[in-house]
Amino acid sequence: MKFEDLITEINGFGRFQKMLLCISFVGRFTIPCHLLLSNFIAAIPSHHCDISSLDAEGIFGNLSREQKLTVSIPAQDDGTPASCHMFSYPQFHLLTNSSSSAELPVVQCQNGWEYDNSTFISTLATQWDLVCDNKGLNKAMTSIFFVGVMFGAHETLCMNKPIFCLACRFGRKPMLLVSCISGMVFALASIFSSSFIMFAVLRFFRTSLASLWSQPYSVRPLSQHRRLVCIIDSMAWAVGSTSLSLIAFCIRDWRWLTVAVTSPLLLSTVLWWWVPESARWLIANGKAEKAHYYLHKCAVMNCKEEVISKIKPEALSIIVTDGGKKHYSYLDLVRTPKMRRLALLTGTIWFCVATMTYGISLNITGFGLNMYLTQFVYGAIEIPSKLMVYYLLDKIGRRKTEAGAQLLAGVSLMINIFIPKDQWVGRTVVAVLGKGFAGAAFCTIVLYSSELYPTVLRQNGMGYNSFLGRLGVSVAPLVLLLDSFWGHLSQTILCSVALIASLVAWQLPETRDRCLPETIEDVEDHDKREDEEKMTMNGHTEEH
Repeated sequence: MKFEDLITEINGFGRFQKMLLCISFVGRFTIPCHLLLSNFIAAIPSHHCDISSLDAEGIFGNLSREQKLTVSIPAQDDGTPASCHMFSYPQFHLLTNSSSSAELPVVQCQNGWEYDNSTFISTLATQWDLVCDNKGLNKAMTSIFFVGVMFGAHETLCMNKPIFCLACRFGRKPMLLVSCISGMVFALASIFSSSFIMFAVLRFFRTSLASLWSQPYSVRPLSQHRRLVCIIDSMAWAVGSTSLSLIAFCIRDWRWLTVAVTSPLLLSTVLWWWVPESARWLIANGKAEKAHYYLHKCAVMNCKEEVISKIKPEALSIIVTDGGKKHYSYLDLVRTPKMRRLALLTGTIWFCVATMTYGISLNITGFGLNMYLTQFVYGAIEIPSKLMVYYLLDKIGRRKTEAGAQLLAGVSLMINIFIPKDQWVGRTVVAVLGKGFAGAAFCTIVLYSSELYPTVLRQNGMGYNSFLGRLGVSVAPLVLLLDSFWGHLSQTILCSVALIASLVAWQLPETRDRCLPETIEDVEDHDKREDEEKMTMNGHTEEH
């Protein structure tokens, strides 16, 4: 009997798994709040040069505030004061002469900036003057955080290297608790940062929570339920993303907002007590008695106690190791031709999907509308998009769903390049549609990839893809910085990335209604297996 057969016997998607799915939902709810937090804490409010020192010297006399700004700071095309420059000396003639100030001598702000506090009480930009020449540090900080996520979630890359992987060496459950506690500690410590560098370092170490909460199951659901589980897990992202906008709308100070989005980790820490350890990990590490205890607990909750009572703890080692067959490593992803091709294609899609999705998600201020409303709609649109994915996966298949979602996301980004920037509503509507298609593509590729890799390399393949996905996430904030060279450059790049991913997705084999590969040989002999399946289906048709 295989371990999967044992799970089938004790009901692989019973009350036990549903309880863990609810716990996972709560844990995953906090993930988008942390990953997208920079949309608000790193926001740059309206600002202009601080002229209070000139006012203190009595240079302005009895001029009104508007008059002081007129003679001190050049006006932009929309009539508002320039953000980064001031006149080298007050231009009092502008009070009586409405001539252009474009050719008057200007210098960079000499005494800091004055910020508009109508939207935010404080942000990282107002805390450390991350504006003008330093505004790129905001995006750089976001990239630093995502690089930390990439390295902090390294257990997905180290499934077969327990010396380097803490989750493999000490177990998933202990490291899940460590991730919750360390996440709270570093998040709360960051609000006391005395410099931007200190904040960036602490933000870097707030890392491993995301991937650990993505694998909270001691007993994984059966393959026929993975589609439903994938959609429910992804719904947690949509709910968390939508809730972030509401929390940020109520809390306008970056420190208290950080505290607010971190507080749900307390609930996650409490729920941790109900999360069992991975039965596979326990057996692989010589703890069959404890694994038997958790499997028995699962069987009792699923009303299948008689099944597990027939199996001795020592027999579990034989079931899981399957007689001591070969162990596989990441090198097996590139040893054979079709596995190399599969790894290249899926890795490219993960990188592109992540870059495009986060490129859209992190750009909530580029449309001129209320950023809180934009964030709310960005999160809300993912709910119908995920429901659409659930329907389309079995209706038209994985490949068409993935390629189509990527294509439509790319088309949405392309349309926005040609819509004038003063038509904010139209640009936002198109961007929201693009966000929905991007979310659908991300959700689909997670399930699709898990079905493409053979059972013996599935964990390695998903770890490799996850790493490339996080690499794409790290690149996304830097892509947005390119708008300083040309206003549509970031949108052009994200559009190109989406279209490339769509073309690559068409090269993948369909997995709907197909037997999933068990070994590397199954992948290498895919064409032969496909012909055999067609012959079998034709034989059944002729019999009927």
